[in-house]
Amino acid sequence: MGLSEESTGTGVLSCCGSGILKVEKDAEDDRVVALAGNPNVGKSTVFNGLTGMNQHTGNWPGKTVACAQGRYQSGGTGFILVDIPGTYSLMANSEEEEIARDFICFGEPDAAVVVADATCLERNLNLVLQVMEIRGKTVLCVNLLDEAKKKGIQIDLGALSQKLGIPVVGTSARSGKGLKDLTAAVAAVCGGKAGLHPYRITYRREIEDAVALLQPAVEAALGGKLNARWVALKLLDGDRSLMKSLKRYLGFDPAQRGDVSARLAQARESLAKAGIPPESFRDEVVTAIVRAGEALARETVVCKKKGYAERDRKIDRILTSKATGIPIMILLLMGILWITIVGANAPSDLLARGLSRLGELLAGLLQKACAPAWLSGLLMDGVYRTLAWVVAVMLPPMAIFFPLFTLLEDLGYLPRVAFNLDNFFRRAGAHGKQSLTMCMGFGCNACGVIGCRIIDSPRERLIAILTNNFVPCNGRFPTLIAVITMFFAAT
Repeated sequence: MGLSEESTGTGVLSCCGSGILKVEKDAEDDRVVALAGNPNVGKSTVFNGLTGMNQHTGNWPGKTVACAQGRYQSGGTGFILVDIPGTYSLMANSEEEEIARDFICFGEPDAAVVVADATCLERNLNLVLQVMEIRGKTVLCVNLLDEAKKKGIQIDLGALSQKLGIPVVGTSARSGKGLKDLTAAVAAVCGGKAGLHPYRITYRREIEDAVALLQPAVEAALGGKLNARWVALKLLDGDRSLMKSLKRYLGFDPAQRGDVSARLAQARESLAKAGIPPESFRDEVVTAIVRAGEALARETVVCKKKGYAERDRKIDRILTSKATGIPIMILLLMGILWITIVGANAPSDLLARGLSRLGELLAGLLQKACAPAWLSGLLMDGVYRTLAWVVAVMLPPMAIFFPLFTLLEDLGYLPRVAFNLDNFFRRAGAHGKQSLTMCMGFGCNACGVIGCRIIDSPRERLIAILTNNFVPCNGRFPTLIAVITMFFAAT
């Protein structure tokens, strides 16, 4: 078995007639694998480690959410890895969650790999359990084992695999450790050699009785296309987003089928009598999932160092408290802007001088070549001077600002900025995440506008796009100064 970064062709993300994403295979025996996980668990690192440079990036059909897919070879078989959006849940409360759920459910992947963070496995198991409810062919990749070891966290991967009934592989994707074992586990699951016995969440007796009543009718309506138990749960939940997707995929609404509709009404009536009205059904389901994750974590995770996360929590309290959070944020952002502006002066000056001398040499060459005055003016006074100005003025600040901003992102500070400012932005009808895109706008306004895709609400995203245009980025300052000088210098 080996990983290949050589180009063997890439599948294409397309939207079939039902509106559900499909992956076009290069060969009939290609396997499609969905890569899921919470945000910031190293999912992209796993993806890059498996696919190398053999990737294709685009957008999900009809969405603004980015989609990446890549290929790798294992045991002579081609695998198409689809990196679905990072999400904490499949309850479809956001566009990312809807995309992740729909691809796992309707995209017909041969297997799903869920990447989890070894340092907080309990929280990550919630998504693992939800994916397993939809698709039994699942592999759990416990990533960041090196970080867990530093914090004194030990995970019994064998016991976890036995309890979940699926393969569990430990990895440290940054160093490439465990990736070969991961590809072997995926190949075994896709080939039906893994001996899967997926863990099943047990809900309250009243919910289980309602599901048992509804499931046979749902199974008959679906014709074996989907997991009938999971669909029955979603029908009882009244998930409108899923109902729309089911209608597109199946061509009909299963809830409107005679037998299903009658049993659904009967099941909801029995739940209401048991004190579980429709509006609290999802809370009961989520509670059961969380408790199952907690129980699995207690039985398989051992923390040798007591209070291993206490230092991180203290730092978090300082960075997000009302007394110190805002002042620290202002100082940090002002420091970055000061370093960007002051630090860019010297390289900007050097670039300007160097490009000016180069311009003189080029002008001399044009003069020696007896170039007409109009051509020399067009090339040197027009094209070259504009290009030299853009490079000298914009390149140094961007080369300083964006690495510093990325450093804050890698340290996990940017979500704290959004949290600190969310209340202020909401008073203006905006979202706290817009503070991040506005900061990016100081470096490059185009990047700030593009970054607005991180905002979930379409309304707040549009507000951010429109208002971010007023942030004066580095490329606009010279123009603004010139306009101010022209119209206001005399006064």
